Amino acid sequence: MVQSSLATKSHSFELVKGEIESTIKQAEQSLERFQENRESGEDLQNCVDFINQLRGIFILVELRGGMLLCQESVSLANEVPVGATDDKNNLLTALSNALFILRRYVEYYHRQRADHPELLLPIINELREARKEKPYPDSCFFEVDARKRPDFCAGLDVRPLVLENEADYEIHARRIRLMYQVGLLGVLRDRDPLVSQKLIGRAAESFSRLCNGAPMGQIWCLLHIVMATMQDRLMGFEKPRKRLLMRLEKYAREIVYVGRVAMTKEAPDSLFRELVYILYQSGSHNPEVMQILSAYDLAPAEFNEAMVLAHRKRLYGPGSDVLKSLSEALLEEINQLKDKVDIIERGIEPDISELGNIAVSLERLANTLLILDLNQLSELAKREAALLRQWEQDGHLPEEDSLYALADAVLNIEEAAQQLVNKGITEETDSLAGEARRSEQSLYLREAVIVVADEAKSALTLAKRAITAFLESDFDKMHLANVPATLRSIWGGLMMMEDAQAATLIARIATGIDERLLAAKGAPENRVLEALADALTSLEYYIEGLGANSELNPDLLKLAETSLGDVGL
Repeated sequence: MVQSSLATKSHSFELVKGEIESTIKQAEQSLERFQENRESGEDLQNCVDFINQLRGIFILVELRGGMLLCQESVSLANEVPVGATDDKNNLLTALSNALFILRRYVEYYHRQRADHPELLLPIINELREARKEKPYPDSCFFEVDARKRPDFCAGLDVRPLVLENEADYEIHARRIRLMYQVGLLGVLRDRDPLVSQKLIGRAAESFSRLCNGAPMGQIWCLLHIVMATMQDRLMGFEKPRKRLLMRLEKYAREIVYVGRVAMTKEAPDSLFRELVYILYQSGSHNPEVMQILSAYDLAPAEFNEAMVLAHRKRLYGPGSDVLKSLSEALLEEINQLKDKVDIIERGIEPDISELGNIAVSLERLANTLLILDLNQLSELAKREAALLRQWEQDGHLPEEDSLYALADAVLNIEEAAQQLVNKGITEETDSLAGEARRSEQSLYLREAVIVVADEAKSALTLAKRAITAFLESDFDKMHLANVPATLRSIWGGLMMMEDAQAATLIARIATGIDERLLAAKGAPENRVLEALADALTSLEYYIEGLGANSELNPDLLKLAETSLGDVGL
């Protein structure tokens, strides 16, 4: 049932995607006109109305990230008065940024089919801070019962500190707090984060020993585990985490100035929630982390912090239109480069100076890739260019193995350029520099996959339209006559792609249309029609991923199987 709702959600989004993009554009234009003429209250109100309209659409399609961003944008826009002076420029800038990121998030959701509102947290907090509201914590989208209190000190060697008298207690407390403050100051100033983590972790361990089993010791034990995990997973300190550590300093201060009685009270649920969330987002499977997460019936997040940062970088980077233009320009340059390399590979004697021309092209590509932060691919291009320069200087053509290495490098860069549109500028794209070309990675095979995916998508679209026409014509079977044959025509292509599961589902749908719609007497059952529609939609989304060379979602095939199985197809 959950899978079915996900498919319905994606289908609903497809229906309104054009409306969303048009409404964002209208909101941007209204805001731009208001910025040019700040006495135009009508333009400001139009901007607010368009954002409210977007919020309503996102509620309908259950896009939580877009809904919350629109909600915060409206709140901010309402703070802007007609005739706004320059002191309100920060509000207008934040609102403009929000609309830009909203457009990018719509593009992101269209590609990924996944709503990750945590990606929008920086811009949402920027809007809240612009109107002097308290920013949301990192865990605002994290659902967990923070009232649970497992023993966070259970897995640690927390030996109580030996204190001879009250003066001894005060000396220890002040020294531990100073250690914490030095670490906190390093974090706030972004100075040597690894050392700062170690200092805070050591201070947390010492505070837990000082508390000697008292309730306040639990938060310090948890903080000690969190700091160790952050070191292990190379996690950084964004603004919300800095604010979290500053809140914890308040309890360190109380331990010093209030004394032992400060240890007898418990830290608030919100602090435990934030620290548990860091462990959840770390993706760590260390025993002490797993023990805590299991106490909350959690497993390490699949969409962990490393992925959040990578996707956020993609979200806040160039838009799809920019990436498309960039990709086309790179591919044009690479095609010219391939022609030159091909002449050498075929043994057609070129002028030795042609090696220098190829080197120039590679150096130009290397500089472009470096600007795009694709450092590994840039280094690859520079390396090959240096070899070409050396061969030109020595006055001879390269050996066969060297030519193959050059061709591999060019093909890897070409594949990266093709991925820019769908995957953006990511580490995965850059890692293509280190991949050896294999038969299954052949660009010719990739082109074949794209052709098969396009054909399959067209066939599925045709089938969906035919079923709609069948319903609207009071079950005229002529509309379905060619559908089974059309679906079976793409079965072979999917089998060639070694995707037997998808091919089998296509065959089952074709058989179902034959047996339950064409051969049936009278009106078909509604549940059969709904099952076929769900299965076709799920396969369509699955094949979109195949054509886009993105990670395939096997859950879509499971959904199609479930839909067909529910009605005995």
